[in-house]
Amino acid sequence: MTWLAREDVLTFEELERVARLLVERHGINSIRLTGGEPTVRAHLPVLVSKLARLRVDLALTTNGATLRTVATELVGAGLRRVNVSLDSLRPERFHEMTRRDELTNVLDGIEAAVQAGLAPVKVNVVVVRGTNDDEIEDLARFGRERGVIVRFIEFMPLDGGEAWQNDQVVPQAEILERIHRVFPLAAVARGSEPAERFRYLDGRGEVGIIPSVTRPFCDQCDRIRLTADGQLRSCLFSIQDHDLRGLLRSGASDDVLSRAIEECVGTKWAGHAINQVHFVRPRRSMSQIGG
Repeated sequence: MTWLAREDVLTFEELERVARLLVERHGINSIRLTGGEPTVRAHLPVLVSKLARLRVDLALTTNGATLRTVATELVGAGLRRVNVSLDSLRPERFHEMTRRDELTNVLDGIEAAVQAGLAPVKVNVVVVRGTNDDEIEDLARFGRERGVIVRFIEFMPLDGGEAWQNDQVVPQAEILERIHRVFPLAAVARGSEPAERFRYLDGRGEVGIIPSVTRPFCDQCDRIRLTADGQLRSCLFSIQDHDLRGLLRSGASDDVLSRAIEECVGTKWAGHAINQVHFVRPRRSMSQIGG
Protein backbone atom coordinates (compact mmCIF):
# COMPACT_ATOMS: atom_id res chain seq x y z
CA MET A 1 0.00 0.00 0.00
CA THR A 2 1.06 3.57 -0.70
CA TRP A 3 0.03 5.68 2.28
CA LEU A 4 -1.52 9.10 1.79
CA ALA A 5 0.25 12.16 3.09
CA ARG A 6 -1.58 13.65 6.07
CA GLU A 7 -2.34 16.87 4.20
CA ASP A 8 -4.06 14.86 1.46
CA VAL A 9 -6.68 13.52 3.89
CA LEU A 10 -9.84 15.50 4.56
CA THR A 11 -10.07 17.08 7.99
CA PHE A 12 -13.00 16.36 10.30
CA GLU A 13 -14.35 19.83 9.53
CA GLU A 14 -14.22 19.17 5.78
CA LEU A 15 -15.91 15.80 6.20
CA GLU A 16 -18.60 17.38 8.36
CA ARG A 17 -19.24 20.12 5.82
CA VAL A 18 -19.73 17.68 2.94
CA ALA A 19 -21.89 15.43 5.11
CA ARG A 20 -24.07 18.37 6.16
CA LEU A 21 -24.62 19.35 2.54
CA LEU A 22 -25.54 15.79 1.60
CA VAL A 23 -28.05 15.59 4.44
CA GLU A 24 -29.58 19.06 4.25
CA ARG A 25 -29.66 19.55 0.48
CA HIS A 26 -29.63 16.08 -1.04
CA GLY A 27 -31.74 13.90 1.23
CA ILE A 28 -29.01 11.60 2.52
CA ASN A 29 -30.25 9.94 5.71
CA SER A 30 -27.57 7.30 6.35
CA ILE A 31 -23.80 7.67 6.74
CA ARG A 32 -21.26 4.89 7.12
CA LEU A 33 -17.64 5.36 8.14
CA THR A 34 -15.42 2.79 6.48
CA GLY A 35 -11.96 2.41 5.01
CA GLY A 36 -9.30 1.12 4.93
CA GLU A 37 -9.70 0.91 8.67
CA PRO A 38 -11.49 3.87 10.25
CA THR A 39 -10.45 3.09 13.82
CA VAL A 40 -6.82 3.97 13.00
CA ARG A 41 -7.92 7.58 12.47
CA ALA A 42 -6.91 9.59 15.52
CA HIS A 43 -9.79 10.92 17.63
CA LEU A 44 -12.43 9.04 15.65
CA PRO A 45 -15.13 9.62 18.33
CA VAL A 46 -14.83 13.35 17.62
CA LEU A 47 -15.83 12.77 14.00
CA VAL A 48 -18.62 10.42 15.08
CA SER A 49 -20.04 13.08 17.39
CA LYS A 50 -19.96 15.70 14.62
CA LEU A 51 -21.83 13.41 12.21
CA ALA A 52 -24.26 12.19 14.88
CA ARG A 53 -25.48 15.78 15.28
CA LEU A 54 -26.83 15.55 11.72
CA ARG A 55 -29.41 13.04 13.04
CA VAL A 56 -28.69 10.35 10.46
CA ASP A 57 -28.43 6.58 10.69
CA LEU A 58 -24.74 6.45 11.59
CA ALA A 59 -22.77 3.21 11.15
CA LEU A 60 -19.17 1.99 11.01
CA THR A 61 -17.39 -0.80 9.12
CA THR A 62 -14.23 -2.07 10.80
CA ASN A 63 -11.80 -4.98 10.84
CA GLY A 64 -12.63 -5.26 14.54
CA ALA A 65 -9.06 -5.71 15.76
CA THR A 66 -9.27 -2.77 18.19
CA LEU A 67 -13.04 -2.56 18.53
CA ARG A 68 -12.96 -3.72 22.15
CA THR A 69 -10.99 -0.60 23.12
CA VAL A 70 -13.25 1.94 21.39
CA ALA A 71 -16.77 0.47 21.21
CA THR A 72 -18.14 2.13 24.35
CA GLU A 73 -16.63 5.51 23.48
CA LEU A 74 -18.04 5.35 19.93
CA VAL A 75 -21.51 4.56 21.25
CA GLY A 76 -21.23 7.50 23.62
CA ALA A 77 -20.33 9.72 20.66
CA GLY A 78 -23.45 8.65 18.78
CA LEU A 79 -22.58 5.55 16.76
CA ARG A 80 -25.51 3.17 16.44
CA ARG A 81 -24.51 0.25 14.19
CA VAL A 82 -21.36 -1.61 13.23
CA ASN A 83 -20.19 -4.08 10.59
CA VAL A 84 -17.13 -6.20 11.34
CA SER A 85 -15.13 -7.96 8.64
CA LEU A 86 -14.44 -11.61 9.42
CA ASP A 87 -13.56 -13.96 6.56
CA SER A 88 -12.52 -17.01 8.59
CA LEU A 89 -12.92 -18.56 12.04
CA ARG A 90 -9.72 -20.59 11.68
CA PRO A 91 -6.64 -18.87 13.17
CA GLU A 92 -4.13 -20.04 10.56
CA ARG A 93 -6.42 -19.16 7.66
CA PHE A 94 -7.35 -15.81 9.20
CA HIS A 95 -3.65 -14.98 9.51
CA GLU A 96 -3.00 -16.01 5.92
CA MET A 97 -5.91 -13.94 4.55
CA THR A 98 -5.32 -10.80 6.62
CA ARG A 99 -1.56 -11.08 7.25
CA ARG A 100 -2.32 -10.40 10.92
CA ASP A 101 -2.69 -12.67 13.92
CA GLU A 102 -5.77 -10.82 15.21
CA LEU A 103 -8.61 -13.37 15.15
CA THR A 104 -8.97 -13.47 18.94
CA ASN A 105 -9.13 -9.66 19.08
CA VAL A 106 -11.70 -9.52 16.29
CA LEU A 107 -13.96 -12.07 17.99
CA ASP A 108 -13.56 -10.13 21.24
CA GLY A 109 -14.42 -6.93 19.39
CA ILE A 110 -17.64 -8.42 18.05
CA GLU A 111 -18.64 -9.38 21.58
CA ALA A 112 -17.72 -5.90 22.83
CA ALA A 113 -19.91 -4.31 20.16
CA VAL A 114 -22.88 -6.37 21.31
CA GLN A 115 -22.22 -5.52 24.94
CA ALA A 116 -21.88 -1.81 24.14
CA GLY A 117 -25.38 -1.77 22.66
CA LEU A 118 -24.56 -1.42 18.98
CA ALA A 119 -27.46 -2.95 17.08
CA PRO A 120 -27.55 -4.68 14.82
CA VAL A 121 -23.99 -6.00 14.81
CA LYS A 122 -23.26 -7.38 11.35
CA VAL A 123 -20.35 -9.60 10.33
CA ASN A 124 -19.16 -9.30 6.74
CA VAL A 125 -17.70 -12.41 5.08
CA VAL A 126 -16.20 -12.24 1.58
CA VAL A 127 -16.50 -15.79 0.25
CA VAL A 128 -13.69 -16.92 -2.07
CA ARG A 129 -13.78 -20.29 -3.83
CA GLY A 130 -10.95 -22.51 -2.67
CA THR A 131 -10.03 -20.20 0.20
CA ASN A 132 -12.82 -20.02 2.78
CA ASP A 133 -15.93 -21.40 1.08
CA ASP A 134 -15.75 -24.50 3.27
CA GLU A 135 -16.64 -22.30 6.28
CA ILE A 136 -20.04 -21.03 5.08
CA GLU A 137 -22.05 -23.25 7.43
CA ASP A 138 -19.68 -22.61 10.35
CA LEU A 139 -19.94 -18.85 9.92
CA ALA A 140 -23.73 -19.04 9.71
CA ARG A 141 -23.71 -21.03 12.94
CA PHE A 142 -21.42 -18.43 14.52
CA GLY A 143 -23.94 -15.70 13.76
CA ARG A 144 -26.82 -17.68 15.21
CA GLU A 145 -24.91 -18.44 18.41
CA ARG A 146 -23.54 -14.93 18.94
CA GLY A 147 -26.76 -13.09 18.06
CA VAL A 148 -25.19 -11.19 15.15
CA ILE A 149 -26.15 -10.97 11.48
CA VAL A 150 -23.65 -12.61 9.14
CA ARG A 151 -23.60 -11.22 5.61
CA PHE A 152 -21.91 -13.29 2.93
CA ILE A 153 -20.45 -11.18 0.10
CA GLU A 154 -19.60 -12.45 -3.36
CA PHE A 155 -15.94 -11.87 -4.20
CA MET A 156 -15.65 -8.75 -6.37
CA PRO A 157 -12.82 -7.53 -8.66
CA LEU A 158 -11.67 -4.88 -6.19
CA ASP A 159 -8.95 -6.83 -4.38
CA GLY A 160 -5.68 -5.00 -3.82
CA GLY A 161 -3.64 -7.78 -5.46
CA GLU A 162 -5.78 -7.71 -8.62
CA ALA A 163 -5.95 -11.51 -8.51
CA TRP A 164 -9.75 -11.79 -8.91
CA GLN A 165 -11.03 -14.50 -11.24
CA ASN A 166 -14.65 -15.33 -12.00
CA ASP A 167 -14.21 -18.95 -10.94
CA GLN A 168 -13.36 -17.72 -7.43
CA VAL A 169 -16.88 -16.34 -7.01
CA VAL A 170 -19.24 -18.47 -4.90
CA PRO A 171 -22.69 -17.42 -6.14
CA GLN A 172 -25.57 -16.47 -3.91
CA ALA A 173 -27.59 -19.50 -4.99
CA GLU A 174 -24.91 -21.87 -3.70
CA ILE A 175 -24.40 -19.98 -0.43
CA LEU A 176 -28.13 -19.91 0.20
CA GLU A 177 -28.62 -23.59 -0.61
CA ARG A 178 -25.82 -24.66 1.70
CA ILE A 179 -27.10 -22.64 4.66
CA HIS A 180 -30.73 -23.63 4.03
CA ARG A 181 -29.77 -27.29 4.04
CA VAL A 182 -28.53 -26.96 7.65
CA PHE A 183 -30.62 -24.06 8.94
CA PRO A 184 -33.88 -23.62 6.96
CA LEU A 185 -34.48 -20.09 5.71
CA ALA A 186 -37.23 -17.86 4.34
CA ALA A 187 -36.70 -14.68 2.30
CA VAL A 188 -37.29 -11.24 3.80
CA ALA A 189 -38.54 -8.34 1.66
CA ARG A 190 -35.64 -6.36 0.22
CA GLY A 191 -35.35 -2.58 0.00
CA SER A 192 -32.48 -0.54 -1.43
CA GLU A 193 -29.86 -2.18 0.79
CA PRO A 194 -27.22 -4.30 -0.96
CA ALA A 195 -27.90 -7.49 1.00
CA GLU A 196 -30.72 -9.91 0.28
CA ARG A 197 -31.99 -10.97 3.69
CA PHE A 198 -33.22 -14.37 4.88
CA ARG A 199 -34.64 -15.24 8.29
CA TYR A 200 -34.08 -18.54 10.05
CA LEU A 201 -37.36 -20.43 10.33
CA ASP A 202 -36.59 -21.38 13.94
CA GLY A 203 -36.47 -17.70 14.91
CA ARG A 204 -32.70 -17.56 15.55
CA GLY A 205 -32.12 -14.32 13.68
CA GLU A 206 -31.26 -13.79 10.02
CA VAL A 207 -28.49 -13.93 7.45
CA GLY A 208 -27.71 -11.74 4.45
CA ILE A 209 -26.10 -12.31 1.07
CA ILE A 210 -24.68 -9.54 -1.12
CA PRO A 211 -24.73 -10.95 -4.70
CA SER A 212 -22.82 -8.13 -6.40
CA VAL A 213 -21.51 -10.35 -9.19
CA THR A 214 -24.21 -12.92 -9.99
CA ARG A 215 -27.32 -10.87 -9.12
CA PRO A 216 -26.33 -7.19 -9.40
CA PHE A 217 -28.66 -4.72 -7.68
CA CYS A 218 -27.39 -1.60 -9.44
CA ASP A 219 -30.90 -0.47 -10.38
CA GLN A 220 -31.78 -0.21 -6.67
CA CYS A 221 -28.49 1.22 -5.40
CA ASP A 222 -28.75 4.67 -3.80
CA ARG A 223 -25.21 4.95 -2.40
CA ILE A 224 -22.32 7.29 -3.11
CA ARG A 225 -18.83 7.24 -1.57
CA LEU A 226 -16.48 9.94 -0.38
CA THR A 227 -12.87 8.78 -0.16
CA ALA A 228 -10.47 9.85 2.57
CA ASP A 229 -8.72 12.15 0.09
CA GLY A 230 -11.94 13.92 -0.86
CA GLN A 231 -12.98 12.20 -4.08
CA LEU A 232 -16.71 11.60 -4.54
CA ARG A 233 -17.64 8.40 -6.35
CA SER A 234 -21.05 7.32 -7.59
CA CYS A 235 -20.20 3.59 -7.52
CA LEU A 236 -17.62 1.18 -6.14
CA PHE A 237 -16.74 0.38 -9.76
CA SER A 238 -16.66 3.95 -11.03
CA ILE A 239 -13.56 4.83 -13.04
CA GLN A 240 -14.12 8.56 -12.49
CA ASP A 241 -13.49 10.59 -9.34
CA HIS A 242 -15.16 13.93 -8.61
CA ASP A 243 -12.75 16.15 -6.70
CA LEU A 244 -14.42 17.79 -3.72
CA ARG A 245 -11.17 18.36 -1.80
CA GLY A 246 -9.96 20.85 -4.37
CA LEU A 247 -13.24 22.74 -4.17
CA LEU A 248 -13.27 22.70 -0.37
CA ARG A 249 -9.75 24.09 -0.16
CA SER A 250 -10.22 26.72 -2.86
CA GLY A 251 -13.00 28.43 -0.94
CA ALA A 252 -15.92 27.10 -2.99
CA SER A 253 -19.40 28.01 -1.77
CA ASP A 254 -21.98 25.48 -0.64
CA ASP A 255 -23.82 26.06 -3.93
CA VAL A 256 -20.72 25.12 -5.95
CA LEU A 257 -20.13 22.03 -3.82
CA SER A 258 -23.77 21.04 -4.16
CA ARG A 259 -23.61 21.30 -7.96
CA ALA A 260 -20.50 19.08 -7.97
CA ILE A 261 -22.35 16.50 -5.88
CA GLU A 262 -25.29 16.57 -8.30
CA GLU A 263 -22.92 16.17 -11.25
CA CYS A 264 -21.37 13.11 -9.64
CA VAL A 265 -24.73 11.48 -8.91
CA GLY A 266 -25.78 12.23 -12.48
CA THR A 267 -22.98 9.98 -13.75
CA LYS A 268 -24.21 6.94 -11.81
CA TRP A 269 -24.21 3.96 -14.16
CA ALA A 270 -27.06 1.59 -14.91
CA GLY A 271 -24.73 -1.31 -14.00
CA HIS A 272 -21.11 -2.17 -13.19
CA ALA A 273 -20.64 -4.52 -16.21
CA ILE A 274 -18.66 -7.22 -14.36
CA ASN A 275 -18.23 -10.26 -16.66
CA GLN A 276 -18.99 -8.15 -19.73
CA VAL A 277 -16.40 -7.42 -22.41
CA HIS A 278 -16.47 -3.66 -21.77
CA PHE A 279 -15.85 -3.96 -18.00
CA VAL A 280 -12.97 -1.77 -16.82
CA ARG A 281 -11.45 -2.53 -13.45
CA PRO A 282 -11.29 0.55 -11.17
CA ARG A 283 -7.78 1.77 -10.46
CA ARG A 284 -8.51 1.88 -6.72
CA SER A 285 -8.95 -1.20 -4.55
CA MET A 286 -11.70 -1.62 -1.98
CA SER A 287 -9.44 -0.41 0.84
CA GLN A 288 -8.92 2.88 -1.01
CA ILE A 289 -12.58 3.40 -1.91
CA GLY A 290 -14.51 2.31 1.16
CA GLY A 291 -16.99 -0.56 1.18
